[in-house]
Amino acid sequence: MDGRPAFHISLVMDVSPYCDCHAENDAPIIPDVGMFASFDPVALDQACADACNKMPVMPGSLLDDEMHEEHFCEHHDHFTNTSPETNWKSCLAHAEKIGLGSRAYELVRV
Repeated sequence: MDGRPAFHISLVMDVSPYCDCHAENDAPIIPDVGMFASFDPVALDQACADACNKMPVMPGSLLDDEMHEEHFCEHHDHFTNTSPETNWKSCLAHAEKIGLGSRAYELVRV
């Protein structure tokens, strides 16, 4: 991508508790969010994650079940609440560090 224009589109729907590559995936943890687009892939991912974290948790989902467990620790982040052993923010921080884009964005609704 270095030095080449690129336009990125993300459809934020059917957000599952695990990577889509997992055969054991479960029902979505949040309602469908929508479509996002940007020339900056890092800003795009950050905007998508922020929008997901503003969504309500789907009743009956793995995340909903987890939130009702006695051991549950609220991280105010649907992704961390679903998989506390992962750190999705470090990926975006690294992408920004190596110059793929910026985590800062301006959301324009259409």
